[in-house]
Amino acid sequence: MMKVASYCRVSTDRDDQANSFESQQRYFKEYIDRQPDWELYQVYADEGITGTSTKKRAAFNRMIADAHMGKFQLILTKEVSRFSRNILDTISYTRELKALGVGVVFMNDGINSLEPDAELRLSIMGSMAQEESRKTSSRVKWGQTRRMEQGVVFGRSLLGYDVRDGKMTVNPEGAEIIRQIFYKYGVEKKGTSVIARELREAGYQSLTGNTKWSNTYIIKVLKNEKYVGDLVQKKTITPDYLSHTKKYNHGEEEMVVIRNHHEPIISRELWDIVQSELKKRDRKGDYGGGHSNRYVFSGKIKCGECGASFVSRKKNRKDGTSYRRWGCFTATTEGKRHEDTQGNEVGCDIGKLLRDELAMDILKQSLASLQMDVDGIIQNVTDIAMEAIQAGEGQGTDHSEALEYQIEQLTKKKADVLDAFFSRQITKDEMKLVNERYDRELDALRVRLDAAHSREGAAYEPEDLRKDVERQITAIVRGETDSEIFYKNLLDHMVVHRDRRVEVYLNLLPQKWTFILENLRDLNRKLEGKAPAKDDVCKNDPTVFSGITSEKPSVAAVWCRCVKTTPPYQYR
Repeated sequence: MMKVASYCRVSTDRDDQANSFESQQRYFKEYIDRQPDWELYQVYADEGITGTSTKKRAAFNRMIADAHMGKFQLILTKEVSRFSRNILDTISYTRELKALGVGVVFMNDGINSLEPDAELRLSIMGSMAQEESRKTSSRVKWGQTRRMEQGVVFGRSLLGYDVRDGKMTVNPEGAEIIRQIFYKYGVEKKGTSVIARELREAGYQSLTGNTKWSNTYIIKVLKNEKYVGDLVQKKTITPDYLSHTKKYNHGEEEMVVIRNHHEPIISRELWDIVQSELKKRDRKGDYGGGHSNRYVFSGKIKCGECGASFVSRKKNRKDGTSYRRWGCFTATTEGKRHEDTQGNEVGCDIGKLLRDELAMDILKQSLASLQMDVDGIIQNVTDIAMEAIQAGEGQGTDHSEALEYQIEQLTKKKADVLDAFFSRQITKDEMKLVNERYDRELDALRVRLDAAHSREGAAYEPEDLRKDVERQITAIVRGETDSEIFYKNLLDHMVVHRDRRVEVYLNLLPQKWTFILENLRDLNRKLEGKAPAKDDVCKNDPTVFSGITSEKPSVAAVWCRCVKTTPPYQYR
């Protein structure tokens, strides 16, 4: 008794096709029951899923997995277009199943994948199905673009607007929140994090009912042209009708822009003020929330109270110079710990800020305090760097030998395509299509091969390269040269506590370094042998100080001599 599975799919989940979906399943069950030597194993069915890609078809993928487990020997499907409209998928999966001894019968097309000429016929039918998908996709996109030009809105409702049947109408409750956001930012000059906090404390809800507003959400609102009455569509596009993958439109297709399309929530004057303010603050780097990877300490300084990351703010001095200061994101956006109007406990009492140059001084002191053979460190790091360079050269895809091998294999594939054409396994059009693709790949490989030959010809001699690497590493390790990449990779994280302690953790090292943030007044009194103006956190007097790294600092970091690190590194 042969176990038989069936696969069916309807391309949309609209009500008028629901009966077609049910009828397909019923038809396969009845058809298999009429065959005396067949036994129905399972009907695999995907509903409302596209046929141009198999990635999102759960039932289809489950069927292929079951075939590998030998659960059935034959698959019935209505036609090639129901199985897949992607010719590559059609051929690939029928070959894969054939190798497992599993045939696929396309009933309306009269094709059995186990027959000798099945692949040729499948190629023809698959090409027709794929071309029909391309034409359908093109027609749909053309129709959508024309409707967009007529002012039909493609999209969902958003805060302040309800979108129904392609029309936008103002939602009064949401519109009031939008007006507040624009006014607070453009007129009151409040930051996005402050606005988010005030909305949360006032109990306002977003479109999804969320009361936890974020600064990134506020920025998106402020940049959305819909609130001034304009409509911009086709911001995202689907360039590949087979994969259906969306991507941002960076000029590949013309956007549809309609000015004064619908009723605005905010005035054009306020909109212009806000856009100008956004650009100004963006240049100054005043956006908060999250952290940028541009800086050494981005995401690496943690709050000892709430666990949030410290974020940076650029501050200007009276003399016109500027500096970067790090502070707890929670404290910056929500203030001190308190209970908001909704009864939520928010905020953070860390009460400590850390200047960028002071954080760097702490990191350098930690590195300098290592009781290790500096020359040994330099040699070890140099060895690791050389190994990484050599490994990269040895296994990179742009190594000349690897590229030559790829060119050789691709040339053989071109010969195989020609053999397949003469043996009538593929059509002339298919041969032309495949050859064009192979020619493009060969051209790209030859360009990379020329570049690889040039690079290898100009490469360092191994000994010269090692000396150059060692010289650069020595300068960095001895503090003669600053390297943001080096320090960023060296530092695992810092923890800033409210009692003025700063703990430093370096990558791959088990111990920690503890520093005390000291007011200069207290530090000077200590250096003069006087008692500190305030009680010191560290009961044992920390007298070691590395030096002031910036002009007129208000705080400096000293080693806390009472804290012992994990052996063998102790700097008591």
